[in-house]
Amino acid sequence: MAELQLKSVEKTYGSGFKAVHGIDLTVGEGEFMVLVGPSGCAKSTTLRMIAGLETITGGEIRIGDRVVNDIVPGKRGIAMVFQNYALYPHMKVKNNLSFGLRLKRRPKAEIDDATQDVSKVLEIEELLERLPKQLSGGQAQRVAVGRALIKHPEVFLFDEPLSNLDAKLRAYMRVRITDLHKRLKAEGRPATVVYVTHDQVEAMTMGDRICVMREGHIMQVADPATLYERPANAFVAGFIGMPEMNIVDAVLMTNRVPHITIGDQTIQVDEGLGERLSETTGPVKFGIRPQHLELCPPGTENALSGTVTTVEFLGHEINLHIGIHGQIFVAVVPSDHLTAIPKRGDAVALKPIGHRIHLFDRYSEENISLAGL
Repeated sequence: MAELQLKSVEKTYGSGFKAVHGIDLTVGEGEFMVLVGPSGCAKSTTLRMIAGLETITGGEIRIGDRVVNDIVPGKRGIAMVFQNYALYPHMKVKNNLSFGLRLKRRPKAEIDDATQDVSKVLEIEELLERLPKQLSGGQAQRVAVGRALIKHPEVFLFDEPLSNLDAKLRAYMRVRITDLHKRLKAEGRPATVVYVTHDQVEAMTMGDRICVMREGHIMQVADPATLYERPANAFVAGFIGMPEMNIVDAVLMTNRVPHITIGDQTIQVDEGLGERLSETTGPVKFGIRPQHLELCPPGTENALSGTVTTVEFLGHEINLHIGIHGQIFVAVVPSDHLTAIPKRGDAVALKPIGHRIHLFDRYSEENISLAGL
């Protein structure tokens, strides 16, 4: 396996449209890196440039000690798993798995051993004599992974490989792929992985680190816990987490008792945050995750009063949508904590957990509440 480096990589199309804006990213040897972001953020374009399926118009891509900008895909030492599996329909599973080795004219015994080894690792031994049309979606995906694995590439590339599967099968395959990555590392043959998805659940549960992208820019690269707890900006804060973070316009005042004003309501700022932002005052964006809002009776001190507009009962928890001064806050409440489920039109209050508050610069949207940490 090898380290992957992108240095000031750009992609500009003939029309003049710039899709990727000089990004820098290093994926360590044996690391599972996830590229995530909304549609059109250039995550798949970035993956295709690594693979050599898209030419780069600026910067440098290195795999190990080689600059691969001008190296054709087949000689880059990569293997790619596509969204549509891309299996050869007329070939049995065993021949799909071994196709790359047969192209390289490897000895038959080596090919047979490698096919058996990969099929055992992925638990698809009983599928070797089947054609792709005889496979379920999950089985076809495992064959596609096996075809990449058998090549022993320097870098594995996954382009939204689970998007065609139903929710239950996606959850199953997430576990299988991450378990495979851990098993290979434990066996002394670590796999360097770049995995593209638009699904933040896949990103959070699979990646060693996650690269969040927006409109061809990298917004933050970090491990899942850091992205959730310490988002660098309002975009990352709103993109990572389900339901998404509540982010609204507010005013921060740090004279005397530090406080935040939202509409005509005021809540005090956590003492530590107030000290770190003692020189800051004026318009900000206030952020709080739905899981970090406590449901309280109307009139509770240091809480925001509002009216329930929507109740989403999910069994183990309830998503409450609460209108506060024309803005909707979402609060996640464990259902077993309630004696009665609130109804549309009920008056309630929401009390933010003080140290869980995020404040973002109104204009740059950088997370100013991380200052001094």
